[in-house]
Amino acid sequence: MTISRILTGLTIAATATIAAVATVATVAPAAQAATAADSAAWGPYYAPGRAAHAVGTLTATGEDHADLPTADVVRVSGKVYDHTRPAATCGWAVFRITYRSGSNLPFRQHAVRDCSYRTPKRFSFSYQDVYQVELKVCAEGKSAKPSLVCQYAGTWKTLYLSK
Repeated sequence: MTISRILTGLTIAATATIAAVATVATVAPAAQAATAADSAAWGPYYAPGRAAHAVGTLTATGEDHADLPTADVVRVSGKVYDHTRPAATCGWAVFRITYRSGSNLPFRQHAVRDCSYRTPKRFSFSYQDVYQVELKVCAEGKSAKPSLVCQYAGTWKTLYLSK
């Protein structure tokens, strides 16, 4: 009778140890998957007529889901390609970054221009308290900033939206 009690105790202890190891093994990959899911490749996205395109990666860290869900820091990097031969035409990647300011969600634009035929221009930037990142790719004449047609005609491609 004492042998059966000892065996029962050992069985319970072994079962508890196996359950604890299984729980730790399940939680560790889930935590790694959560941090890996914050980084994503985007593109290629093309301008009308395939006159330019952009491709890259976006990394969001420190998502906060309190009142207004935002990421602490969003880092966007990539390349813009100009596929037009005339030197007076450039490829544009225009980003619209919506961020949190108090309880409001204003936005700002970040534009990257490439005027070198088939030679990509690299870019990288980051913003804080980001709610959404959108992209529009255009090809138009060389200027200091993208035209209103580039900014407001067509649709924006969503690269990141805090959930």
